[in-house]
This record gives sequence, structure tokens and C-alpha cells, in this order.
Amino acid sequence: MDLLSACSHPCWFLLTMLLGLLHWAQRRQRWDPRRCPTDLTGKTVIVTGANSACRSQERGQAAVEEIRAATGNPAVLLRLLDTSSLASVRAFAQAVLREETRLDVLVNNAGVTGLPFTVTPEGLEMTFATNYLGPFLLTNLLLDLLKASAPARVVNVSSLRHSVGTADSRYLTGQRRPGGYDAAYSSTKLMNILFSAELSRRLHGTGVTSNVLSPGVASTSIMRHFGWAMRTLFFLVRPFIKSPEQGAISTIYCAVAEEVSGITGKYFKSDCRLALPAPAGRDAALARKLWEESERLTGLGDRPQH
Repeated sequence: MDLLSACSHPCWFLLTMLLGLLHWAQRRQRWDPRRCPTDLTGKTVIVTGANSACRSQERGQAAVEEIRAATGNPAVLLRLLDTSSLASVRAFAQAVLREETRLDVLVNNAGVTGLPFTVTPEGLEMTFATNYLGPFLLTNLLLDLLKASAPARVVNVSSLRHSVGTADSRYLTGQRRPGGYDAAYSSTKLMNILFSAELSRRLHGTGVTSNVLSPGVASTSIMRHFGWAMRTLFFLVRPFIKSPEQGAISTIYCAVAEEVSGITGKYFKSDCRLALPAPAGRDAALARKLWEESERLTGLGDRPQH
């Protein structure tokens, strides 16, 4: 949620308005998903955090019915998942492996900000578990199915805020606090980039690609955990920023565009163009270190290697 940096500046209102105007001027995209020729018939795609309604079975199912009616596709399903809970992630992955014969695209989109510092019953910090460690575990648990379905794609959603993040593994368990909502969010998004890069390296030769993207500033419900002042500010700038549909374009591009076929280990900006992530996001040694600690925390390091 790239708006957070502007809101923390002493001149946050002016900066936020300028940021909104900039994004309004850049709303026209280079790639239009409505013109994408990719045929997804017979394909299986998982999108976490696809809609804020998905946190509720009732509201999520209503969204499913709306999508089915709009698209004529009856094969749209809702499955509840809490990425802050490793137990929930494991149960979800087991259900997928039990019910699905293939997995062509996994989009790790679920994310949160504005939560108070909280250590979960599993000993993990809530924001870092939700945005990074849960998706890390989910992806690894579904890797064999992705490989069996190759060519397949893993798409991780980051943010341009990753450039001011810190990939300190002590954040994952709350042993160290990053220093505020913005710092926590930015650090999870840097971890997403490092995870995506290391995953790409480990998937070399399997036919499964791993890419990461920034969606830009979009009018979603991500500010729901903030106080009234921040929510009011976000409401005021909404006319100048991307709609949820526009904010999803770079994610959809990485997930289905023919132009991305075979590309892996890359970072895409919100306009679907390739870019270099911040220097910390290109640190291969840091990516390996974070991966190894994440394996330990999720118990994946105890599994036999294939």
C-alpha cells in the first residue's frame, strides 16, 4: 500500500495529493487484460486475498456468485484461508492437493497493514506471517503440484515500498520490531521480493516461473485497520488513484500474459514494465539466508529433499 510513505511525511497531505495526481495521469496501461488472448479453459488458478469479502464465507460466496453471473464461468470457487496461521495454510494446501489435479497459477496477493504488533499463538508476528511467511509456506506446499502442471507460474505481490524495507528475520517472530506500520509493511514487501527471487533460482529447469510485482496505489480496503484520520485521507484521494480493477492489472499480466511466458526471477512495475528492485531486493545471499530461516520457522527444513 504505497500511500503509507506519503502519509508519514510532515507534508503528507500535499504529497499524497501530488502522488494521487501522478497516478491519475498514469492510469492508462500499456497492457489491457480484456484483450489478452490467453485461454484458461481447463486451467486452475489460486488467488489469495482475491477480495476483502473473502474473509467471510457469506460475503465471499456472494462475490463468487456475482463473478459467475458476470463471466458465465461456474468454476469459480471460494476457499477460506488465513495466511497468518500456518495451521490454516497447511489445511488449505491439503484440501487443494486432495481436490485439484493441477495448479497452473498461484497468486500470493493477500496482504495487510495497520495491525498492532501481535505475536500469534504459533510464535509469529501477525503482519509478517500474513504478508510473507504464510505465502512462503503455501507456495512450498503446492510446489509439487505446480511442477506437475508445468508450465506454471507463481506470482508474488510486493510494493514499491520494498525499497525502504529491511529483511531482518527477527521481525518474523517479533524478537525485533521494525518501528511502525509503514516499516513493517515495507519490510514484508522486501521479503516478498527476496522470496520470489530465491524461489526462481530453486525452480530452474522445472517449467515453473516465479515473478514479483508492484500493483501501485489502488483504492482497496487495505486501510481498514487505520484510524479515522488516515481513512478519511484515503477517501479524499480515491478519485485520483487507481480503481481496484486498474490496480490488479500488473498482477493479471504476470499471471496470464503470453509476453511473460518463460520469464522468471523478475520484478514488474505497476505499468507492467520490467524494472530492477531496490539493491536489497537483489541481494542473493540475503535471499538465501531469509529462505533458510523461513524454512526453519515453518518446519519445511525438516522435510526430505527431492
